[in-house]
Amino acid sequence: MDFVMKQALGGATKDMGKMLGGDEEKDPDAEKKEEERQEALRQQEEERKAKYAKMEAERETMRQGIRDKYGIKKKEEREAEAQAALEVAAEGSLTRPKKAIPPGCGDEAEEEEESIIDTVMKYLPGPLQDMFKK
Repeated sequence: MDFVMKQALGGATKDMGKMLGGDEEKDPDAEKKEEERQEALRQQEEERKAKYAKMEAERETMRQGIRDKYGIKKKEEREAEAQAALEVAAEGSLTRPKKAIPPGCGDEAEEEEESIIDTVMKYLPGPLQDMFKK
């Protein structure tokens, strides 16, 4: 019967035993091989990171050369300067910085009204001007 089974399955009885829940063959060096494989993966990852860090350093030196040539500042430097300017402007103030008043608002409106009255007064006849001035 075993002979017939072996012939029918073509030597796949070992796999059939595993599929049916039989004992698997244990490789005595499996743990050592797995550790070596993990170590090789870690080493490859470190080499890859070193390679890309070197490439990025070269790119940064090239970028810095361009910045120096054209007088461009790094984004971090610009943000730091803006923050420092805000701190200096707000120094000694308990409230937020005041916004600039746009031209044409506030005191200038009163001056414009006076100039309109003066313009109208110029076109009035002399006796009427004297009456309004008093």
